[in-house]
Amino acid sequence: MSGNPKGTITAPRVVQTSAGAVRGDSDGAVGVWRGIPYAEQPLGQRRFAAPAPLTPWSGVRDAIEHGPLPPQGRSFVGGGRDDPKVRDEACLTLTVWSPDTTGSLPVMVWIPGGAFVYGAGQLQLYNGSRLAANGNVVVVNVTYRIGVFGGFELGSLGEGFDDNLCLRDQIAALRWVRENIAGFGGDPDRVTVFGESAGATSVLALLASPAADGLFHRAIAQSPALPLIADYDSRAEQADRFLHEVGVGAGELKRMPQKALRRAAGTQQLHSVATTPTLAYGLTHGVDLLPRHPIDAARVGAVAEVPLIIGTNSHEASMFAWSKPPMLPTTPANIDTFFTRVDPEAKDRVLAAYPAYPRRRALIAVGSDATFGAPTWAFADAYSKHGDTYVYRFDHTTWTLRALGLGATHGSEIVHIQHSYGSYLGRKLHPLGRQVQPSVGRRMQRTWLDFATGPNPAPWPHYDVPRRATRVIRSTRDITVGDPDHTRRTAWEGLY
Repeated sequence: MSGNPKGTITAPRVVQTSAGAVRGDSDGAVGVWRGIPYAEQPLGQRRFAAPAPLTPWSGVRDAIEHGPLPPQGRSFVGGGRDDPKVRDEACLTLTVWSPDTTGSLPVMVWIPGGAFVYGAGQLQLYNGSRLAANGNVVVVNVTYRIGVFGGFELGSLGEGFDDNLCLRDQIAALRWVRENIAGFGGDPDRVTVFGESAGATSVLALLASPAADGLFHRAIAQSPALPLIADYDSRAEQADRFLHEVGVGAGELKRMPQKALRRAAGTQQLHSVATTPTLAYGLTHGVDLLPRHPIDAARVGAVAEVPLIIGTNSHEASMFAWSKPPMLPTTPANIDTFFTRVDPEAKDRVLAAYPAYPRRRALIAVGSDATFGAPTWAFADAYSKHGDTYVYRFDHTTWTLRALGLGATHGSEIVHIQHSYGSYLGRKLHPLGRQVQPSVGRRMQRTWLDFATGPNPAPWPHYDVPRRATRVIRSTRDITVGDPDHTRRTAWEGLY
């Protein structure tokens, strides 16, 4: 690996890209370039269309301030005073952190989550400066279309409406990385793509998308939610209902105000909860960009055979059980509805694996496994036959989460990988994290960096069937266990 010693900056602030020059800034010990467009902004007739190539500019473009967030509601993840507030459809930008623009460093591309409804790469929770400085890597955070403008499928409506817009945006960003990252000191032949929740779901879709072939070389999927992927026919029926809801023809959608479109898509989200095993927002398989569901693609070997880290948290659904949203089966009524939609005959068999049911801890475990655990186990089983696979389970619980009765809830591992203890959520989870980094954070960030940068990606024993070696990440010391969730995993076999 080439590059300068950690803690120094040899980053010329002006970098030439294929579309023009950009002027950056510094962020701690690294250079940073914010708000770089990677495609034409999806405005006017480009709304609901695939990302278009950038129009070059002359002169030097400032890349000091973040671009706008995609249109979305309020979220506690981006609730800090330092998080961007402006929201706009002109959101196809990325941020680059680099410790050395003269190097040829490994690259890590972050795809943020948020159920394809919330989130953006600019949020302080995802600040990549410490990852870049500590690992001597180039970090790229991608912001892509979400909600009705990117995470809601309208590709069946005909010309001018493309499918899987959020995934197309991510692929456009990865192509930008391939073409331009060398100017920032990155090696386009050593790219690791990683993400959490919807971002991890996207990572698995990228593994199964022919259009993404060769754009990355390693992958990390933190808590993927594969029920966010539905088949084309289901999405087409949903698009028809959406048109009926807004009461206009497809051609008028490009001119309608945001509020009306977002409200109608929200109605479809509630409808999906009650009638289908998937949610209204998400990705679509059965199209050229994503021919198969990622689990099915892995089973037939139609995936990019790159090294993969994949895992979940031990209490994924605890945060959702707090507010009891209908999107996750974390109440007896929602669990009954879930099995009615998915497989009524499997209900008794699955619930038998949770002897404490219907006590709260069992409700959380069922919701966690239905949305995150079971599909992740199915994918790991299938993918491990084709690519090097490393599975983890994150068990570490902060005292703040323990006091709230949440445990290792969804997304709580992010601050340890990014070392974003100073972010709004980071301060809530680890009030002292900025002064004393917890050992679990040092271990996790180092593992992720070693996986992305080392010649041998193995962070722990391979996952294979039937052993299913899993790294259990705990507060003070990690251990490797064979098939640690055997009883629950086998109960869900055949449902995904």
